[in-house]
Amino acid sequence: MDRTILHCDCNGFYAAVECIDHPQWKEVPMAVCGDPDSRHGIILAKNELAKGYGIKTAETIWQAKEKCRDLLLVPAHHDRYAQVSEQVNHIYRQYTDLVEPFSIDESWLDVTGSRLLFGDGQRIADELRVRVRKEVGVTISAGVSFNKIFAKLGSDYKKPDATTVISRENFREILWPLPVGDMLFVGKNALRVLERAGIHTIGDLANTPQSSLEGLLGKIGGQIWRYARGMDEEPVHRAGEEREAKSVGNSITFSRNLVGREEVNSGILTLADMVAARLRRHGFKCRTVQLTIRDPNFKNISRQKTVEPATDLAGELWRAGMDLADSSWNMRRPIRLLGLTASNLIHDGESEQMSLFHGPREQDAARREKLEHAMDGVRDRYGKKAVSYGRLLGDPLGCGKSSSSIKESKDGK
Repeated sequence: MDRTILHCDCNGFYAAVECIDHPQWKEVPMAVCGDPDSRHGIILAKNELAKGYGIKTAETIWQAKEKCRDLLLVPAHHDRYAQVSEQVNHIYRQYTDLVEPFSIDESWLDVTGSRLLFGDGQRIADELRVRVRKEVGVTISAGVSFNKIFAKLGSDYKKPDATTVISRENFREILWPLPVGDMLFVGKNALRVLERAGIHTIGDLANTPQSSLEGLLGKIGGQIWRYARGMDEEPVHRAGEEREAKSVGNSITFSRNLVGREEVNSGILTLADMVAARLRRHGFKCRTVQLTIRDPNFKNISRQKTVEPATDLAGELWRAGMDLADSSWNMRRPIRLLGLTASNLIHDGESEQMSLFHGPREQDAARREKLEHAMDGVRDRYGKKAVSYGRLLGDPLGCGKSSSSIKESKDGK
C-alpha cells in the first residue's frame, strides 16, 4: 500500500507574517527585504499585490523598485517568523507525529497512519489549509503524493491556498511537462548541463537513460532520474528525531570584499574557528575539508582535500583551507563569500590509530586540543565573543551575514 505524504508550504511566508501584525499592508504592494547596507538588498518575500507587478523573490531591491515605484519595503523579523512557524507546525502535529520541517515555512507530513481518523490525503490537506488560515492567519499550499519529492512538486504546482494531488496515475501528465529546473536538487549548474544535452522537461529527464545522466552529472544524475520516475523512498522523519550529521559547515558573506592573502587568511581562520567549535560540540572529527569561494559576480568555486588524522581543531581546518585557497585562487581577485565545510565525519575517538610514540607533532596537537577546549569553556560561560584570535578582534574583515549548516545522512547511519 502506498504511503500518503503531504508537503505544506506557507505562501509568501515572511510577507504574510508581516501582514498579520500590520493588516493595512495587505492593501498595498509590499515586500520583505534584506538590508541594502550589508549587501543583502534582495527581496525575501512579497505579498500578492507585489506579485502582480512581477516582483520575484531573490531579485534585487532596485530591480523590484523599477517594476513598482510605490513598493513598500519592510525589514525581516526572523524571531517572529520562527514563532509563527512553530504555530503552524503545532497544527500539523495534531494529525501526525511524522512532521519533518524542510525550511522555516515548509514541512513534510506522513499521514499514512492518520487516514482512518481524518480521511484521505486530500481531505487532510484541505482541512489543514482551512485551519492554518483561520487559526494563524497565513495560507498554505499543499501537495499530496506517494513520496516526498512529488509532494513537494505538488505544493509548488498551484499557489496560493491550493491542494494538488500527484498520484501514480497522473504524475506523468502533471509533472513531466514541467521545466526540468523545477525538479528538486536541479541547481543552476546542473540545469545548464541538462539543457545543453537537450533535456528541458522533467519528462525528458525521466526518459533519458540513467547511465547517460550519471555520465553528465555523476551520482546526482542517477538520483534525479529516480526522482523523476517516482522512485523516492525517503521517509518522513519524526519531529525532533536526531539524525547522524554528514557535514558541518559555516559561510560568511562579507560586507566588503576581501582582497589579498592576509584578508583571506583571516577569513578562513574565522570560519575554521566556528566549524571546529561546532565539531567538538557535536562530538565529531572530520577527514575532509571543503573551501567555497564566491566572487562579487556570484561565481563559485569549491575545492576539497583530505586531512589525516581526523581533526576537530581550528588550526588544522585553517591550514587545510589556506592550502586550498593558495592552490586555487588568485589572491588579487576580490572575494564576496567564503565557506568552510568539514565532512567525512567520525565520532571523536572512533577508528583512530594511536601512536606508540608521542613525538613533537603529537605533543603539539595535544597542546592545541587542550587550548581549544579551554576556549570552548570560556565561550560557554561568557559568550561566543569572550575569546578569539588576536587578528580577528574588532571584526577587521567586516563580517556580514554568517550562515551555518549541518547536513544529515538520509538513513541515520
